Amino acid sequence: MGRVLGIPLFASPSMVLLALLVTVVYGGYAETQLGLATPFAYAVGLGFVVCLLGSVLLHELGHALTARHFGIGVRGITLELLGGFTEMDRDSPTPRVDALVSLAGPAVSFVLGALATGAAFALPERTVAGEIAFQLAASNVIVAVFNVLPGLPLDGGRALRAGLWALLKDRNRATEAAAWAGRGIALLTAFAVITLYRLEVITLFGVVFILLVTFTLWQGAGQSIRLARMTRRFPLVDLARLARPLVSVPSGTPLAEAQRRAGESGIERGGLAVADAGGRVVAVVDDAAAASVPAERRPWVAVDTVARDLARLPVLAVDLTGEQVVKAVQAHPGAQYAVTAGEDVVGVLHVADLAEVLEPRRRGRPAGTG
Repeated sequence: MGRVLGIPLFASPSMVLLALLVTVVYGGYAETQLGLATPFAYAVGLGFVVCLLGSVLLHELGHALTARHFGIGVRGITLELLGGFTEMDRDSPTPRVDALVSLAGPAVSFVLGALATGAAFALPERTVAGEIAFQLAASNVIVAVFNVLPGLPLDGGRALRAGLWALLKDRNRATEAAAWAGRGIALLTAFAVITLYRLEVITLFGVVFILLVTFTLWQGAGQSIRLARMTRRFPLVDLARLARPLVSVPSGTPLAEAQRRAGESGIERGGLAVADAGGRVVAVVDDAAAASVPAERRPWVAVDTVARDLARLPVLAVDLTGEQVVKAVQAHPGAQYAVTAGEDVVGVLHVADLAEVLEPRRRGRPAGTG
């Protein structure tokens, strides 16, 4: 969408859905409660959405600018259906910095809530400005209070993680504990909202909205647990061991012949590569593309046609740490990566092999489950 203070600003499609929903709901409220004409009422609804998104943006800027203050780069801010998130280029270096960055957002929301409350008291009742000020006061205070609850992925959960990190001296264990606390909060919230609905305290619309928030909280906590477990396994990522050795064949070799040579090499789970006249690897065979060629056609298909040129294949240095490998894969998603030692290609990393190391419990599950 652009940049704010040099920080890229993004919007997910779900934000558009929320904007339309709130515009319609608040426009209907303005029409019936404030007696506004229909077009003007929905224009007021849209204005309230802009103010609401502005509040969310300021909340996220609180995180982003605090992170910048401590030398942490900010990749961008994304506005979503139920709030937003700030993406940073690295984790906080200490528990203290983690806590300060986490609590900066709710602090901004508290300040906005206080300012909007003062405006609501100062403005005349049952006016457009007064109603918008009241709604902004309520929404910012609710956001601030909810966000400081001690469970990931909420800001209060990040602060809890910082405290546990300082106590346990292990960021991953602290993350997992704070994430389970977040799941507990999600369950308690779901139980509370269903109870309030049965008591006719809140409407069905309120139930659906809060349960959607609760589901998002549950999912976010699950992602934090998964990430903590993966991060704990980073030291097990050794490219020298994970990279599949390559069997090189000259350019123009029939695919069937190349596969025969690979089978005779005795290398288990090896990969196929195409070499130039000097024996230098110039392309790596795409296993999926090779498997899609019918067996009867493989003697007539050159191996080059199912290979990816090395210049278009993501490259990983063999001496990268586990954390560096994961960040490189996240930055350049793909199925295969050329592993190099200096200028030499020493193997190919299949992302599935990396996933087996990082998430052994998910091995064998269908894609997209869990």
